[in-house]
Amino acid sequence: MKSYLFETRMEVRDYECDIEGIVNNANYLHYTEHTRHRFLRALGVSFADLHEKGVDAVVARMQLQFKRPLKCDDEFRSCLNLHKEGVRYVFEHDIYRASDNALCFHADTELVTLINGRLGVSKDYDDAFLPVIERFEKDGTPLTASDNNVCK
Repeated sequence: MKSYLFETRMEVRDYECDIEGIVNNANYLHYTEHTRHRFLRALGVSFADLHEKGVDAVVARMQLQFKRPLKCDDEFRSCLNLHKEGVRYVFEHDIYRASDNALCFHADTELVTLINGRLGVSKDYDDAFLPVIERFEKDGTPLTASDNNVCK
């Protein structure tokens, strides 16, 4: 099984499904965004506090692959890996149905940071992400919710 820097569990809610009884495609984007926010929280980083400082991480590009549908009440694992390419942070997201570990969705998501509305390199995000990425690449240690002092 592939290893991931971070993972979290979620459950499909009935209103996320379409008339066919499967998760509407747009909701997978919500799942990946929520996973990134939980990842930040595990790092002890506040998305809202950074916004107040004028630092915003925004999606620049996404490549999506829908593999198998999730259905109402399915529990799933939302997993991510992360690396930096120039000014971009590239998140690799995989969503697995918990009942059979089937890969249901894959996305490569590129984020950039805007500093007071202008493209730039964020020291705040570098200080939060780079130590965790380096540790994971060195010894495969994933981030856990108790690791919120990793970058301090």
